[in-house]
Amino acid sequence: MTHVFPRHSKLNPPIAVGGEGCYLIDSTGKRYLDGSGGAAVSCLGHGDTEVIAAIKAQLDKLAFAHTGFLSSEPAEALADLLVAQAPGDLDRVYFVSGGSEATEAAIKLARQYWVEKGEPQRGKLIARKQSYHGNTIGALSAGGNEWRRAQFAPLLLDVSHIEPCYEYRLRRDDETPEAYGLRAANALETEILRLGPETVMAFMAEPVVGATAGALTAAPGYFKRIREICDTYGVLLILDEVMCGMGRTGALFACEQDGIAPDIACIAKGLGAGYQPIGAMLCTREIYDTIANGTGFFQHGHTYNAHPTAAAAGLAVVSAILKRGLIDRVRVQGDKLAQRLEDRFGQHPHVGDLRGRGLFRGVEIVEDRETKAPFDPARGIAGKIKKAAFEAGLICYPMSGTIDGRRGDHVLLAPPFIIEDEQIDELTDKLGTAISAVI
Repeated sequence: MTHVFPRHSKLNPPIAVGGEGCYLIDSTGKRYLDGSGGAAVSCLGHGDTEVIAAIKAQLDKLAFAHTGFLSSEPAEALADLLVAQAPGDLDRVYFVSGGSEATEAAIKLARQYWVEKGEPQRGKLIARKQSYHGNTIGALSAGGNEWRRAQFAPLLLDVSHIEPCYEYRLRRDDETPEAYGLRAANALETEILRLGPETVMAFMAEPVVGATAGALTAAPGYFKRIREICDTYGVLLILDEVMCGMGRTGALFACEQDGIAPDIACIAKGLGAGYQPIGAMLCTREIYDTIANGTGFFQHGHTYNAHPTAAAAGLAVVSAILKRGLIDRVRVQGDKLAQRLEDRFGQHPHVGDLRGRGLFRGVEIVEDRETKAPFDPARGIAGKIKKAAFEAGLICYPMSGTIDGRRGDHVLLAPPFIIEDEQIDELTDKLGTAISAVI
């Protein structure tokens, strides 16, 4: 009998008791290949002795200090490291406990920035359909997944949502990828003009969409045009790299691969690699200085902002990613994973699209490969694949509602950066077994 409030009351999950590298182990001794890193979290795998030692050493010195009174050495060092590696003019780091807190802070900072700039009429946020930015009210409002939003609709903020950049389904047959990318990006300009440029404070997007769309990458040139539109109308660009950042796509910040930099960036998940709960919001020097030279006080905060132990874990994780050459490894192993998926599923009658970057890969499941028709949502394909893969000893991240929050199924893969070639084979084989068992 458990008193834990689970994610699903009809499920009784096994008890995890150990982790070794790319595997998790339950209380019966069964081993599971962590093919999704939980939710793209465990980038270093399980049992990393260097990170664990850093956490223990910090606990021996200082576990916690409230940022209303004191800063801490690991928070200062981690902020310095992130800013040194960050693209563009990102210059300040606001530490939180996870992704939802990071995006919530970003929305509130964007609003306060415009108030302090003397433009309080700028309060509108634009985001994209089929995006996911977290589960707090502000973050859920920004997210564009209708299934997640539906029952909470009366509580949500008024956020505009434009179409996603979803080449597999939305590019016309007569369009080049570049032409489609330009058309998809121009939807932002259309919405800004509809709302009134003087009312829009920010646009928020994931460089590579994670949970709700399965490692959906943008068409060529899309984000460069987005950046140009934001600059034209003075709109802040917030990039949510909670899932796709910290090396996951083959660059420490995913937006580097699109050749742009945001005004505000959100990171989490791989920042702590699961060893401690930590996230962060980064902003440009100009945004920070506007607050600092105005009221001087960001009207926001949490008890565990910049928690010293969590910051020590984050410092050890980011240092390991950089010093061990893991970003290069992500690119190499990511190419291998992409090739294995292509070999196994490239002509599969029920796989419509294989996509992603680095060790962030998506497999879109369809009923008919030729027409791209999805399965009837009543069949619950994604949930059944998750269950079948788990029984086979593979943890992956299937999700339904890929197309519009209701229709469509995909599998998201985000294994640890340390994954070996034979484990890539194991992942692909077990996923194939699960898909065959369900369909």
